[in-house]
Amino acid sequence: MAIRDIFSANRKKKQDGQEKAFPEGLMTKCPECRHIQLTKELEKHHKVCTKCGHHFKMTAQERVADFLDEGSFVSMDDHLQTSNPLNFPAYVEKINADQQKTGLNEAVLTGLGTLDGEEIVVAIMDSHFRMGSMGSVVGEKITRAVEKATALRVPFIIFTASGGARMQEGVLSLMQMAKTSVALKRHSDQGLLFISILTHPTTGGVSASFASVGDINIAEPQALIGFAGRRVIEETVREKLPNDFQTAEFLLEHGQLDAIFHRKDLRKQVAVLVKMHTKGGVQHV
Repeated sequence: MAIRDIFSANRKKKQDGQEKAFPEGLMTKCPECRHIQLTKELEKHHKVCTKCGHHFKMTAQERVADFLDEGSFVSMDDHLQTSNPLNFPAYVEKINADQQKTGLNEAVLTGLGTLDGEEIVVAIMDSHFRMGSMGSVVGEKITRAVEKATALRVPFIIFTASGGARMQEGVLSLMQMAKTSVALKRHSDQGLLFISILTHPTTGGVSASFASVGDINIAEPQALIGFAGRRVIEETVREKLPNDFQTAEFLLEHGQLDAIFHRKDLRKQVAVLVKMHTKGGVQHV
């Protein structure tokens, strides 16, 4: 056996040993600071890096568990199914694959629940499903959720995480921007509260519609929020943009957000806001 083969065999044994010592999913590496930590420890800290504070993306189900009162969530409209109006190649197959991967019927989970005892209707977008893009079913589910909140006269809260309108559905996707905004206007006309919580990333048609029209707009730290991409804007205006452009902190500084809350404080702070605008607090007008 050649010396090269001996070293190769030793490396393979070492790698095999490491794989056995660290089963898949046991450890998670932070994409920002590269810190490696136990996945259970990360989940214990609301999926926020314990070293640098990076906020990892969350699934819709994780948001429910982290934000709402335990056992209070009842989902809505899980039966709605996406069609392929433009006969886009492999679109249905990709939808089916994401349904299997995420356990969702589409890129948003909607339903009723309680937050510190206060009844609310919530919509949670999930970027793990088609990058959270907004198609006709996403728009329909959000619209129905808003209408349910209006009918029950309770606050509506949405967590946004999206790449924007879904190109595979063409103009039907773009129509959802108007449809959801009209439903929110009717909700507002009834003197009811709408809180928008923008998470990483919130871009495109979602940022240009319901994500930005909350009575209170909140974001998580360092969330990417914007319409067009940085490169497109720089090529259009022919100027170099600030390094923090399209971050939550940049938007807060320029008056486009009301607050930025660390994920560990989000549930408590939003609960306070909800109580201020419902029974026992200041009536929202």
